[in-house]
Amino acid sequence: MIFTNGRLIFPDGIRDDLEIVAEKGKIVTIHGRTTPREREVIDLHGNYLAPGFVDLHVHGALGRDTMETSTDAFRSICNFHASGGTTSFLLTTATAPMNKLVEVLDAVRDCRSSNDAIAGVHVEGPFISKAKCGAQRAEFIQEPSPTAVQQLLDYADVIKRVTIAPELPGALEAIKEFREHGISVSGGHSDAWDEEARAGFNRGMRSVTHTFNCMSSARRRGVYRVGGLLEFALSEPQISCELIADGHHVSATLMKMLYRAKGAGGICLVTDATAGAGFPNGSLFSLFGNECVVEGGVCLLADHSALAGSASRMIDLVRTMVRDVDVPLHEAIMMAAENPARAIGLEIKGRLAVGADADFVVFSPDLEVVRTFIRGEEIWSE
Repeated sequence: MIFTNGRLIFPDGIRDDLEIVAEKGKIVTIHGRTTPREREVIDLHGNYLAPGFVDLHVHGALGRDTMETSTDAFRSICNFHASGGTTSFLLTTATAPMNKLVEVLDAVRDCRSSNDAIAGVHVEGPFISKAKCGAQRAEFIQEPSPTAVQQLLDYADVIKRVTIAPELPGALEAIKEFREHGISVSGGHSDAWDEEARAGFNRGMRSVTHTFNCMSSARRRGVYRVGGLLEFALSEPQISCELIADGHHVSATLMKMLYRAKGAGGICLVTDATAGAGFPNGSLFSLFGNECVVEGGVCLLADHSALAGSASRMIDLVRTMVRDVDVPLHEAIMMAAENPARAIGLEIKGRLAVGADADFVVFSPDLEVVRTFIRGEEIWSE
């Protein structure tokens, strides 16, 4: 299968003179354009070809939620986000009792082999701060006890990422345990002081969850001003920052500040999409028992007291970064594909490179998705 007549996007720029050959779901050759023979040809008609997007933070879409523990729900979520170019994603939990989280992990373990887009689970909570819970249900928040941590470690084959507040009692040991079992640890929903964030980093925390949202920032401690999780993340080169670039969660000025601080390699675009994604304004939905509404293109708690995730797809975030933050397109694509793949150890995803999976998103000059492929198989087209 030859993908030709497109503009290929690499981390260092865009090439108009190349084509990709894929066989058995893998990229086998990237070379100059030729007259194709004896292969199926995919004519890209001058559109962009980028590596498929990797979304580390997806709760749901179209009224369906990860917490349903339903294969049908997972499929609906996958199909919606494929329309935005996502080819790999982490089904993300809400803060809930441990037995409910185990149900989700069992369901994902059972169905993952039949859905190539599901890369695993992002456990967001219950080890978070009640002071920074956002739309999460505070009554289910708990400290990371050895017993609770072990319940999650039993699913280390499924869990790719855990969000944790590093200041909680027991958090540092939990971070170390998760890291040693190959699970990416992200600081988030946290009220940590600078030194508490660094202590988490020293135990293996290498990212932060939805930067600027539900995290501590600089404040006074006595007569002194001390940084929080935000400032620590901005200042530490080894910390990767999730960013919900939907134009609602974070203003353009703050996104520009993050880009200047972290550079293109330090940002992972995430949708944090909830069940309201894909619904029109005014639609009601539930986030694990919390009533929510879609308004102005974003999801809110029904009482308007907090944001409740986004209504966006990954291509929407790329468009925001290019148009509102003035990020070059190839760098925005790196934030949507290679960076998140690297953050959770998906070595064969997120890149246009020989040996990588043939996961592609084709989109127009107006940054609208035209086609999406996983391992060379088309899973969505306009």
